Amino acid sequence: MLLQLTTHLRLLSPKPALFSFRQFLLYPLTLSSSKARPRSLYLYTAMKGKRNKSTDVGKGSSSMVEESGGSGFVEFNRKRAEGRDGSEKPKVLNKRVRSLNPTSTICYVQVLGTGMDTQDTSPSVLLFFDKQRYLFNAGEGLQRFFTEHKIKLSKIDQIFLSRVCSETAGGLPGLLLTLAGMGEEAGLSVNIEGPSDLKYLVNAMKSFIPNAAMVHTKSFGPSTKSIGTSPTDPQKLSELIKLVENEVVKISAILLEPCCHNSESTAVGPLQACMTKETVQFSESWGTNGKPGSMRKPGDLSVIYVCELSEIPGKFDPQKAKDLGLRPGPKYGLLQKNQSVQSDLLGITVHPSDVMDPAIPGPIVLIVDCPTTSHLQYLLNMDSVSTYLRNASGNPSGSESEVTCVIHLSPSSVASMPEYERWMKRFDSAQHIMAGHQARNVEIPILKSCARLAARLNYLCPQFFPASGFWPAKCTENESYNSSSSEFKLRPYTSLGVDKACIPVTMRHEEVISELCLETPEIVNAAQQIMQSLNSSRDLSKCMLPGCLEDITREEMEIVLLGTGSSQPSKYRNVTSIYIDLFSKGSLLFDCGEGTLGQLKRRFGVEGADNAVKKLRFIWISHIHADHHSGLARVLALRRDLLKGVPHEQLPVVGPPQLKVFLDAYQKLEDLDMQFLDCRHTTEAAWDAFERSCGPSDGQSSSSSPTNSEDTRISKTCDANATLFATGSPMLSYFKKTNVPADHSMAFPLLTKLKTVLHEAGLESVVSFRVVHCPNAFGVSLQAAKRSNRVGKLIPGWKIVYSGDTRPCKEIVEASRGATVLIHEATFEDGMLDEAIAKNHSTTIEAIEAGNAAGVYRTILTHFSQRYPKIPVFDETHMHNTCIGFDLMSINLADLPVVPKILPYLKLLFKDEIVVDESDDFVEDIDAAAP
Repeated sequence: MLLQLTTHLRLLSPKPALFSFRQFLLYPLTLSSSKARPRSLYLYTAMKGKRNKSTDVGKGSSSMVEESGGSGFVEFNRKRAEGRDGSEKPKVLNKRVRSLNPTSTICYVQVLGTGMDTQDTSPSVLLFFDKQRYLFNAGEGLQRFFTEHKIKLSKIDQIFLSRVCSETAGGLPGLLLTLAGMGEEAGLSVNIEGPSDLKYLVNAMKSFIPNAAMVHTKSFGPSTKSIGTSPTDPQKLSELIKLVENEVVKISAILLEPCCHNSESTAVGPLQACMTKETVQFSESWGTNGKPGSMRKPGDLSVIYVCELSEIPGKFDPQKAKDLGLRPGPKYGLLQKNQSVQSDLLGITVHPSDVMDPAIPGPIVLIVDCPTTSHLQYLLNMDSVSTYLRNASGNPSGSESEVTCVIHLSPSSVASMPEYERWMKRFDSAQHIMAGHQARNVEIPILKSCARLAARLNYLCPQFFPASGFWPAKCTENESYNSSSSEFKLRPYTSLGVDKACIPVTMRHEEVISELCLETPEIVNAAQQIMQSLNSSRDLSKCMLPGCLEDITREEMEIVLLGTGSSQPSKYRNVTSIYIDLFSKGSLLFDCGEGTLGQLKRRFGVEGADNAVKKLRFIWISHIHADHHSGLARVLALRRDLLKGVPHEQLPVVGPPQLKVFLDAYQKLEDLDMQFLDCRHTTEAAWDAFERSCGPSDGQSSSSSPTNSEDTRISKTCDANATLFATGSPMLSYFKKTNVPADHSMAFPLLTKLKTVLHEAGLESVVSFRVVHCPNAFGVSLQAAKRSNRVGKLIPGWKIVYSGDTRPCKEIVEASRGATVLIHEATFEDGMLDEAIAKNHSTTIEAIEAGNAAGVYRTILTHFSQRYPKIPVFDETHMHNTCIGFDLMSINLADLPVVPKILPYLKLLFKDEIVVDESDDFVEDIDAAAP
């Protein structure tokens, strides 16, 4: 019987991803622990033998699905789950053109130091004018830097890439998606220019950025029609390519490509020695005569950008004009506009140079990205660059203009070479800013808010927050050309030079803690109490431990939350990524949002993060939204480089089918050294088919297979389509039938490899299951193998379940039965149920109740809306076995019993900050950009 209370229609925001009207809200009566919600509710009494009910208002954007065998309904956005909510429709956005201001009074070039401390990505450079903004490179973490330093992302006119790779362009996908949700309903377009390899990146991004029309791209330089092509004529390649020319600036590009050392090269000394090893990959295609014949690969091209500001006109001298027979009037204005006029009294032609002071040449800025010693050899012999240098006698080499500032994006391995330093000296009086990965930059955190928060959490509870936010630099490099300036003034001319006010100030861990103790004196006692509390609680909880934690050691498993935010990065929370550390047995990644590598560096240090990447066993991606996978290419590229020359296997990447489209397209740009496995081939049904085909092997009993794990309760069937969307599933009526492969046999070789990887890592199974968010969205269950305790007793393995992004659904509860840890998204607070339904996310109480319904030991909440700047809104009465996740939080398996004990102390740390960030239209921006 359905008891309908007062119907309630409410017009929501007109944003396309939200409902048009308030829908009927049916909620399971079994969720009795929920507080009464301040919304109109519709009660449902289950009727056995009746069909599932659904209520569609307007165009039917909402559906209710029966849960738990007919006990109630959970509402979700059907169109969004099917991919029909309008977010996939392309937008037609015109190329942005701003009005010019030839008489700009303000102009500067600013180094946006993304990656300078963590050395995970290339810094960006901002060329700022009154009416124009030009950005060079868009590496990962750029949005966080913009937020930290209050730089308006919407003001960017054009983006230039010095190279096309994950290091320089890893932040582009997130940036473009954010711009798409800004401004009016049409969003904001952006213009991108880069070398010819840019087309590979654009094609790859089209696979998951639905609004591709908002990107206006232009590539330059020689085209690459295949994976390898012969190098272009060096003289033609080094020609100046004009990209922008207007009243305020002219921006040109000079291309660099790697070349091989040969007998005719002018390179000498250490450069030759360094290049001997580095250029082996090019040597095979060089002729015996030493002439170029190598095969240039996509991604090899690099760019030097030359930014020439317009000259400053000289002052008009009215006395000179009077002496030449001119009367005051319109002719004065024509002369100042560089037009000649006739004298009123003398009958002669008066030229502008007769009455104007000499013009002041505009400043010139070079942005140099020389990534390898192979590129350096080419750079040293380029005529187009030599135009801006001084010769051995100290005279200009064919140009009256002098370079004012040189920003070096080149890595320290190249910039510290004697040849490079001699080349720098030829710029005479130019200011050099070393923005590459110099060791001296490590000690200055670029994201100070993030570092300060990490330091405070570390002081309060180092057991769960081991990252201090700071680490000392090991600076052994030559300081001759070091400039810690982040801003160089170009206009007004009287202010030309380094802006002293923008020099980064070193922030120490001790200073942050002293500040904390002054603000909150009780935090000193709290830090002592929490350690005592954790120790005493650990002893008391031994009798209540689940079997898998018996005699557990700290070297078994640790969960590291690298990113706990949703949609887009913020000052305090990065987007989603979870690192599962198995210590000596390897490691895993669940999701890999933008900035994942940078977060690894902040957690483990620069060198420690390299080891963490090298020991990865596989990466699992939940769905195609950019905040869950746009950091993947950067991690894979680093692993490829770290293991180059070392025997190793390609890394398995398990993900939704759309991810393969992206990876296949991206690998035309740079090899990622990975093998892709569709999530649909790791479902319960797929593992069943695999086990039936292969049977027990390698001496392993069938009990170790995923289909026979003790906690597996999801329905087993021979039908490959037996998933959330299969015939008979209560959700069949509300989703398009997904393209599930009927034959899993094609994936058997990869499944065999994955099973071997699992066995070597001490794991029994990894099983993907469908969830309710968007097409091909998955959660995952990870089961550890059984082990023996000190007396030889067989102990069950631990089990982790990760929800991905989802509405509450039966599949999560079933997969989480008996789990040790459930990591569940909790995007919205309890009072925002409408928004959770519209976006197909979960509220805090829904996530907690999913864990309670499944009987999990501990629930970890993550994926919080960025409207909650530091700590989300929650009801403490439901948190007895639940933990609030923070970036860089590390939860060791041995510490699970005491995890809930830290919550009161976290509330003390954030006692004045449990609020929603409503400043600067932040909420509107994240709502518009939220996937």
